[in-house]
Amino acid sequence: MSKKEDIRLLRINYLRGPNMWTYRPVLEVWLDLGELEDYPSHLLPGFNDRLTAALPALIEHHCGVGERGGFIERLRDGTWMGHVLEHIVIELLNLAGMPTGFGQTRSTSRRGVYRMVFRARDEQVARAALAEGHALLMAMINDQPFDVPAATARVRDKLDDCYLGPSTAAIVAAATDRRIPHIRLNDGNLVQLGHGARQRRIWTAETDMTSAIAEGIAGDKDLTKTLLKAVGVPVPAGQEVRSAAQAWEAAQDIGLPVVIKPSDGNHGRGVTLDISSEADCEAAFKLADAEGSSVLVESYIRGNEHRVLVVGGQVVAAARGEAAWVHGDGKHTVAQLIDMQINTDPRRGLTEDFPLNRITLGEDPVVLLDLQRQGFTGESVPPAGKAVLIQRNGNVAIDCTPDVHPEVAHAVSLAARTVGLDIAGVDLVTEDISRPLAETGGAIVEVNAGPGLLMHLKPAGGAPQPVGQAIIDHLFAEDENGRIPIVGVAGSRGSHQIARLVAWLLHLNGRHVGLACRDGLFLGTRRVEKTDCARWDAAHRLLMNRGVNAVVVENGAAAILRDGLAYDRALVGVVTDMDGLEDLADFDVQDADQLYKVLRTQVDVVLSDGASVLNAAYPRLVDMAELSDGEVVFYAVDGSLEALRHHRERGGRAVFLRGGAAVLAQGPAETPGANIEALLQRFGEQTTDAATLLAAVAAAWALGVSPELIAAGLDTFVPDLHLA
Repeated sequence: MSKKEDIRLLRINYLRGPNMWTYRPVLEVWLDLGELEDYPSHLLPGFNDRLTAALPALIEHHCGVGERGGFIERLRDGTWMGHVLEHIVIELLNLAGMPTGFGQTRSTSRRGVYRMVFRARDEQVARAALAEGHALLMAMINDQPFDVPAATARVRDKLDDCYLGPSTAAIVAAATDRRIPHIRLNDGNLVQLGHGARQRRIWTAETDMTSAIAEGIAGDKDLTKTLLKAVGVPVPAGQEVRSAAQAWEAAQDIGLPVVIKPSDGNHGRGVTLDISSEADCEAAFKLADAEGSSVLVESYIRGNEHRVLVVGGQVVAAARGEAAWVHGDGKHTVAQLIDMQINTDPRRGLTEDFPLNRITLGEDPVVLLDLQRQGFTGESVPPAGKAVLIQRNGNVAIDCTPDVHPEVAHAVSLAARTVGLDIAGVDLVTEDISRPLAETGGAIVEVNAGPGLLMHLKPAGGAPQPVGQAIIDHLFAEDENGRIPIVGVAGSRGSHQIARLVAWLLHLNGRHVGLACRDGLFLGTRRVEKTDCARWDAAHRLLMNRGVNAVVVENGAAAILRDGLAYDRALVGVVTDMDGLEDLADFDVQDADQLYKVLRTQVDVVLSDGASVLNAAYPRLVDMAELSDGEVVFYAVDGSLEALRHHRERGGRAVFLRGGAAVLAQGPAETPGANIEALLQRFGEQTTDAATLLAAVAAAWALGVSPELIAAGLDTFVPDLHLA
């Protein structure tokens, strides 16, 4: 078989919000199969076998068949290469550690050209997976070698570079479980939870409630000890020193053995334990001095190191460290024994995916010093049966949350409150955390801001703890979800005018409203941008604004196709019409069925306690009502439409025109409303119509604005845009 030409990637578009495919961000790829349009999978000799050998886990892909092996069945029956690429990319993401299940591939109006989409939590990771998947597919088609582990590693490297760290990801996942939206604010771990005025921010395990003063105190170990001692929290005796000689003098004053550590270090770097000689003291001082601005000498507390996580004054997790030893065999060096007896533990690795770190002698001077104190180096060959201490406490990663004694929990919580941290990692040393510190002689040695959560999420032993949930529960009360009222207006006829009117009525109702529409970007009644702002980025900026407690967004079909919606859910979604197909040719949307799939996005995201506001003059929009999770409010100029009549018979709400005024009806009850005819005269009949004004009335009513305020608001609305 002759070599096949590469599948061409015509267009790659990241849909950052809910879209016609799914509620979540996806990467949409337009593919030109070229000659491969004539070669589905069953017509390429050996292709299926090569592909399943390279990616054996494809057997787990259900595909449209709906059961394990479904995709393999499609391969054998014959499926096109766009669909195959979709599954390859998904599998590479799975292998790289970003589990992904959603994907779709659909033909376009051009022969051999397809749109393929897949779930994309991060654009750069998705693009990397696409590039590797494309290369893998062409190698399988042309019977060429391909290094799948290397490709997976490259995607994983991109994931490590670009995606949230495990601590932040756990908090975001807990927020998602409570239906709290999130926005990533930088390329790192700064994340906004919630929208507008109801938002909170986290940066890993720090929050916008974390005091800068408290963080500064926690960074000064000597000051921390002073404050803790003052409130009765047990801490080791100690003092700050400036030289090795002072360190030895202090050690003798305090009483041997001692601990020497940097005053402002972290992650245990430069900390040497159980020092009893002047030579060891001098060596330990040099290590500590290289890691911090000053050095502390403290009394040595016997026992295991523990890390206790305190959130909002409550102990939510605890982990214990354990010493790491090797046992000599008379043949291998210490370095070789470490690799043979310690680093072979599958829980150890070099990335955050592993609860325990690999031990590399050359990278940890404290380990080298401890070996030296035992009379060994990395090249020493210990005699058979000789136990050699490698790391005194190892990684603190053995869960012991159920064992924490109430008096220990009280001391730890008091320590966090004394420093002033809302989230703290409190380090303590004790021989038994299930007994009071007074009984074991234990003490609290450090209080840390921004503690890592991985040891509690993926402990090397014991049960994982729901620390992300604890942080979310700390930030948001049980009945809070961080959401503000969001109104989305989709369609092509008068949608900007509807958006402006709804924003005005919400303003009169006491809201500080952000508005993004083609007339500009508005904060309250002030227009801050005069360009067309019916765009994703403009709406997104409003959701980030702490001063906004309601947002109104105009969404044209092209904007939804280009970027998706800027918000995950809306309180009210308005769909005005099924017009505008002529403007969507670039997206290959050519008929009413396709346009329906685009516009339904606005209805799909309506909250269960919200409402979809639909133009009953369009039968397809009447059909769209069944998609709404919330209430449906119909509007139309003609109040006698059958759709309105049936809706009212079922107790539904409707808005229509009668005698020049809006009528707000629920079931048989009717309330006279705004003077539509008067507003039309002020607008000018060339710029709007009655249906547009009725849509605004219906949306405001769905938002809980009273009919009286709606009428007064329309009377005072200023149609022109000569605003400050």
